[in-house]
Amino acid sequence: MNTTALMAISPLDGRYWEKVDPLRAIFSEYGLMRFRVIVEIRWLEILAQFTNLAEVPPISPYAKKLLDNIIENFSPQDAERIKHIESGINHDVKAVEYFIKERIAGNQELAALSEFIHFGCTSEDINNLAYGLMLQTARKQCILPALDELLVLLKKFAHDYAHLPMLSRTHGQSATPTTVGKEFANVIARVRRQMEQLVSVQILGKMNGASGNYNALLSAYPQTDWQVLSKNFVSQLDLVWNPYTTQIEPHDTIAEFFAVILRINTIVIDFNRDIWAYIAINYFKQKSFANEVGSSTMPHKINPIDFENSEGNLGIANALFEHMIAKLPISRWQRDLSDSTVLRNMGVAIGHTLLAYQSTCKGLNKLEPNEAIITADLDNHWEVLAEPIQTIMRRFNLEQPYEQLKAFTRGKRIDKVILHQFISELSLPDDIKKELLKLTPATYIGYAEELAKRI
Repeated sequence: MNTTALMAISPLDGRYWEKVDPLRAIFSEYGLMRFRVIVEIRWLEILAQFTNLAEVPPISPYAKKLLDNIIENFSPQDAERIKHIESGINHDVKAVEYFIKERIAGNQELAALSEFIHFGCTSEDINNLAYGLMLQTARKQCILPALDELLVLLKKFAHDYAHLPMLSRTHGQSATPTTVGKEFANVIARVRRQMEQLVSVQILGKMNGASGNYNALLSAYPQTDWQVLSKNFVSQLDLVWNPYTTQIEPHDTIAEFFAVILRINTIVIDFNRDIWAYIAINYFKQKSFANEVGSSTMPHKINPIDFENSEGNLGIANALFEHMIAKLPISRWQRDLSDSTVLRNMGVAIGHTLLAYQSTCKGLNKLEPNEAIITADLDNHWEVLAEPIQTIMRRFNLEQPYEQLKAFTRGKRIDKVILHQFISELSLPDDIKKELLKLTPATYIGYAEELAKRI
């Protein structure tokens, strides 16, 4: 770690900088500048595609390549230049416009078009599309791959331990058995459903001027259908055109996007806490590594720190997401600036989220069921068979089956011998009694194994 990282205020830029490094090119100020440059240049290009804009002729292949190179080769040094320009004019978006004008000044063809850079635009035309591209890129390159990695590990547990019976606990008390694999399958199903929603969230964008009505554009070129052009432009960026906005795109879809991630994070928190508790009762073991220290004073400990770290980071992420979900769709009249600093923290929330997913994956890679403990615990709870016994008694219309089993088992220690004695005294057909006597807590798992293998 370098000195800069050691002096960082945020742990994302300090202690954990390597783990969230892929997010830097997307959510850093450099990333925001780069996406702004993309939007500005692509806007100039689409203007040149419209033949009825006489002052903006089609761009030659050579000039197009020059513009593409500005985007493809955008560097930290370019970002520093934009910051230098901004320091003199005190406007971050205008600085991007001036930067592009500088870069094309040596090309006569493009220099002649320089006043059509940022033509008819308000800053939020550029910003909303830049932030939309950020989220679109992060979803594809970072968030979904991280969730896929998590699902691969969960699926391995679901399949490898589909057969391993386990005592359930409802309200913390012994309950109808399941299997280890089935409990992992439950998590997979929940996460997958939310991932499908995350993929389907549309990220909206707008390009319509200072109050959403194309005023300046229409005054300059009244014969141009600016709504069609705007829609084509936003669509070419792989975003969804929003025809109804004020000066800002209202951020409803950003809120929807974050709401889905928040739900995924909540599911992972739930999973982390369950695994933590299972480790505490020795249902799961953690692989030990000779050089690792679990406690500074208790040498025997292997702490479930990965699941704890994940839970903590998800809590921070969700707190930020909750604020952004509540804040971003709100703006006073046609525009206020209170969303600006909030949007700049999108990467922070997503950074803590990805850090958490990595921690959960790391914990899973060290985890293995303690089959002896799980099996022994299940065998100590024969009272869970009160459920199938009373259900079969109902089938054969025996008197007060639930009440009989309640009186027989509630608050009492029940073992195999005691339960078999109860079964043998029931007025049930012999073949049914034989089936009940074969039943054990370990075999009373319903479709659990099948469900786990199917996921």
